[in-house]
Amino acid sequence: MSAGTFAFVMNVPTLICLALVLAYPVVYAGYLSVHRVGLGQLRSGNFAFNGWDNYSRLLEDPLFWTAVKNTLLFTVVTVTSEIVLAVAIALLINQTSVWTSRVTRFLILLPYAIPPIANGLIWTFLYSFQFGFLNRILFSLGVISDPVNWAGNPDTALYAVAVPYIWRTLPFAIILVHAALQGIPRELYEQAAIDGANAWHRFTRITLPMLRQIIAIILVLRTAFAFTVFEEILAITQGGPGDATWVAAWYSYKITFAPPNNFGMGAASSYVLAAMIGVMAWVYMRFVFRRVTL
Repeated sequence: MSAGTFAFVMNVPTLICLALVLAYPVVYAGYLSVHRVGLGQLRSGNFAFNGWDNYSRLLEDPLFWTAVKNTLLFTVVTVTSEIVLAVAIALLINQTSVWTSRVTRFLILLPYAIPPIANGLIWTFLYSFQFGFLNRILFSLGVISDPVNWAGNPDTALYAVAVPYIWRTLPFAIILVHAALQGIPRELYEQAAIDGANAWHRFTRITLPMLRQIIAIILVLRTAFAFTVFEEILAITQGGPGDATWVAAWYSYKITFAPPNNFGMGAASSYVLAAMIGVMAWVYMRFVFRRVTL
């Protein structure tokens, strides 16, 4: 048996597991998306083929486009904030001593270990209109004179969900940027200092160009994950108030599991969401990542 054949045989169990866990649900969802599937049909197993009807109904639904708009806004806010904060905090950690840096990295990683639902519940208490610590702190500082219903106001609800999401996912970006900073030769900064470059010039001419590749990677990964945000929405606002925090993943969930339980249309919305993520990933890889790797 050749080495290639042996390697393939050894990987067959893994390929079978991947096919069962990943490929089958994806293919089955595609099958459901072109059929009329409700609870009655799901029980009987008789699905009427309706072609692209689920997709056309989806694209004609104003609530779907509201969810897409909210998803895009949420993605822009969270991804931009994560990249800016990650670079700033990683630079701050990089300036501290080794011992302090290790302790800081440990503390920064703690939010990343909190389950998303638990994170949402924690921030629900912080946002509480009557008993929330956020209102109490802002009131004691004189910033507000009356309690603010952060998660219940249509103007602030989406941002109220974005803050806990950023708090939970920011450590991932910080660790990547900090690791990239460790790979920048110190001689570049020493030479720049000898040439009279100030801190801003060293950041814009040395640090930022050297971080372009890792920032591009963070941009691609965090955009894909932000597009599928669900747990914080479920725990904090459940899509409300009204449709203020309806995002694409929440739309797919509600259209599928809320009466009248349109599983076919829910599968179609999931496919459309996957296609949107795929298009954005292609744009990033084609116009962002490719340029920074040249």
